[in-house]
Amino acid sequence: MSKAVREVALDILLQIEKSQAYSNLLLNQTVKNSKLDQRDVGLLTEIVYGTIQRRDTLDYYLTPFVKKGVKSLDDWVRVLLRLSIYQLIYLDRVPDRAIVHEAVTIAKKRGHQGISGMVNGVLRSFQRQGAPSLSEIKDPIERLALEMSFPTWLIKRWIEQYGEAETRAMCESSLVPPTVTVRVNRLKASVEHVVTMLQEEGIKANPGYLSEDAIVIEKGNVFQTETYKQGFITAQDESSMLVGRAVDAYSGMDVIDVCAAPGGKSTHIAEQMDNEGQLLSFDLHDHKIKLIKEQANRLGLTNLESNVMDARNISAQLGTKTFDRVLVDAPCTGLGVIRRKPDIKWTKKESDIQSIQRIQLDILEAVAPHVKQGGKLIYSTCTIDKWENEETVQAFLAKNKEFKLDHSLSDRLPSKVIEQGRYQNGLVTILPHDFQTDGFFIASMVRG
Repeated sequence: MSKAVREVALDILLQIEKSQAYSNLLLNQTVKNSKLDQRDVGLLTEIVYGTIQRRDTLDYYLTPFVKKGVKSLDDWVRVLLRLSIYQLIYLDRVPDRAIVHEAVTIAKKRGHQGISGMVNGVLRSFQRQGAPSLSEIKDPIERLALEMSFPTWLIKRWIEQYGEAETRAMCESSLVPPTVTVRVNRLKASVEHVVTMLQEEGIKANPGYLSEDAIVIEKGNVFQTETYKQGFITAQDESSMLVGRAVDAYSGMDVIDVCAAPGGKSTHIAEQMDNEGQLLSFDLHDHKIKLIKEQANRLGLTNLESNVMDARNISAQLGTKTFDRVLVDAPCTGLGVIRRKPDIKWTKKESDIQSIQRIQLDILEAVAPHVKQGGKLIYSTCTIDKWENEETVQAFLAKNKEFKLDHSLSDRLPSKVIEQGRYQNGLVTILPHDFQTDGFFIASMVRG
């Protein structure tokens, strides 16, 4: 691996650390702007995500080798040591001597002789002595947090909500690279047809496991294909695709998606409506509305209209108009998508959960009057925290007695999800390790 890749990784990791930049967006942007070889892109991705995912474990391993403590180091030195230790422990294909040599070279370039000597000394000592054991940590929650590299507050919270075995399984699954999945545009072709189209373009692809609209990409860059460019597919996780099924919209209906960006669920609903009827998609930011419009144009959808709006002020724009289906894919902590965005676990705080829940309830309260009698209100999140999910739904239902949980939701979900045992009448949680998808929550409510 060339020096450039490690230096690029260091720059990305520093930006994430200092300015809380989103790892996935920054990495994609960097890859697009750099002239890295495709093989180097794979290694860069692995180093960046791996170092973020294992951050606290790496710091624990480094601690005995840094006299004044890891926190005493300059940011760039700490991050350089982290990414080097990550490679020494978790990457088999790179020779140890090359990892140490490149780290020392970067340290000389960015610092002075003393720093490069210290980096060399720390890494050589680590090579000789190996990683310290985690068994010395007596507190089981703290030990699990360090072993899996998660904040202690989150481990504690998940154990309270799901138990230790499920928590460990969730953490383990978040350390596995996510699969790339795409949704087939049923207006244009079947899953089988699109799999064949992709294979003809050199992409290894198979039908999905969880969603009937899904294709799993085994190998190749699917987003450079003509199949993608011509609107036969769009990027979406399999568990996220179940939201469109839950909405249960069809041709001729009036539907709104009030927190719609970047448009995956909106476009799925538009396809299910056979491109007929009216689908209004709203989001808070203009640049996000642009993303929805781009998606709709590429997929050839004309029944989808998107505009900027704060869902909490919906009545000011729509008056008393009511809809057959209202989707609230609510703002949330995103704790179900840590596998795709590992920095989430370091940037979120426990206090965020309560403040986000207030926004979720405000949105539900605002949109409730716009659901027709007998219409459905769908609430979904990409978090797995019960406070943002079940508790939010129950708090809404307690105040809005005309709404009841929709027990027919089970008819619209795959039997695999029901058999998993997390379905309760009208609502379901999918944990990341259940099907190796994003963690998701869906609730369906009917207005009586």
